[in-house]
Amino acid sequence: MDEEGDKVPQRIMLGIESSCDDTSIAVLRGSQFVAQFTAAQHIHAKYGGVVPEFASRAHQRHILPVLHGVLEQAGLTLDDLDGVAYTRGPGLHGSLLVGSAFARSLAWSRSLPLWPVHHMRAHVLAHWISDANPPSGPMMALTVSGGHTQLVDVRSPWDLVVVGTTLDDAAGEAFDKVAKMIGLPYPGGPHVDRLAKEGNPEAFAFAAPRMDGLDFSFSGLKTSVLRTLERDGREAMEREGWQADVCASLQQTIVEMLVSRLEQAADQYGRTAIAIQGGVSANSGLRNAVQELGERRGWSVHIPPFKYCTDNGAMIAMAGQFAAMKGAEGALSDGPRPRWPMVSDQT
Repeated sequence: MDEEGDKVPQRIMLGIESSCDDTSIAVLRGSQFVAQFTAAQHIHAKYGGVVPEFASRAHQRHILPVLHGVLEQAGLTLDDLDGVAYTRGPGLHGSLLVGSAFARSLAWSRSLPLWPVHHMRAHVLAHWISDANPPSGPMMALTVSGGHTQLVDVRSPWDLVVVGTTLDDAAGEAFDKVAKMIGLPYPGGPHVDRLAKEGNPEAFAFAAPRMDGLDFSFSGLKTSVLRTLERDGREAMEREGWQADVCASLQQTIVEMLVSRLEQAADQYGRTAIAIQGGVSANSGLRNAVQELGERRGWSVHIPPFKYCTDNGAMIAMAGQFAAMKGAEGALSDGPRPRWPMVSDQT
């Protein structure tokens, strides 16, 4: 399927991502990365999680400077653009509204075609950006982020089928909420990953829920961590390095849950290529485990560069390129869709 990336017309696509708390805009020429500019929001750390109203206000402040920044990086002007892609959903309503209104206004003012993009599909399609080791055939892809955990059977860039999902919390939520339990700053995932390298993954035995089929559940794992800390916490907290041990044990448990399901899904659907994507795909433990799985089974492995893991404009631009190839142009009246189910043949 890497040839699909080679066939992408050399249009200059602007991609606008604003589904949560990062304002990110990128430019692609065909499948070639040109530039990306991202403004992160740090105010949410004070509250231990994303505050939707603050997020949408920050997008309003950031989006125009981010656009100017990416065009300057790319050495382009608005006159050079051939199309505008933007995240229509899913995500926080206020954040999506800012990005979609800006994208639609920009497209209208410059008479540019407009391509509304599904955020979760875009995470998968990031693998087709030319410097992301594009796949050469069908693959089983694991999307792991703060709000989503999905197994996706990737048959082509236009045919993505969700075959497993979380029934409650996402893996990223489990990382963040346990991090908060043990006093780590928000967002907790990167701090857990860092401390896990210093800890003993066998120090704590956390219960991992057993699910039928290919679905996930992480709510019970959080409860197991909480009960373990309540039972052993006082004694454990007197021991140097206890936080690192909790992080190492938590990360090992989550990674094993994710990778075992990925292997099961690949076997079930007969795939010999596997992939991970989404914010949690930046986790070093998960990246290493997926690489090891690929080596053990003789499968090809696709892991995106870090700049395509978290929410980013480049993946939106890539999804816009494929939507344009399909002719799935959006309308100026298309409003945001905070809850937007992912189906096989949408853009």
